[in-house]
Amino acid sequence: MKKSKSLYRDYRLPAAVINCAVRSYFRFQLRLLDIEELLFERGVVVSYETILRSCDKLGPSFAHREPGTIWHPGEVFVTLHGEPYQLWRAVDQ
Repeated sequence: MKKSKSLYRDYRLPAAVINCAVRSYFRFQLRLLDIEELLFERGVVVSYETILRSCDKLGPSFAHREPGTIWHPGEVFVTLHGEPYQLWRAVDQ
């Protein structure tokens, strides 16, 4: 019988904190800096770059674990002042 590897094995923070950050980003459409500030108010020091990497890595698996509905992380490519940007947001079924 194979043991499945945890999604959180490379993180220094507990899974509950990571889930809170990823859920806040996709579900409530908060900015990364807002999430960083909310976590800092609760005593967790983490950069917005770390939150972004967590969202990129855990977003698809997190979307399939939401109870009741299925959320898909959607990406949109936009160009502002000649610079390309990639935006991620949660999209309902």
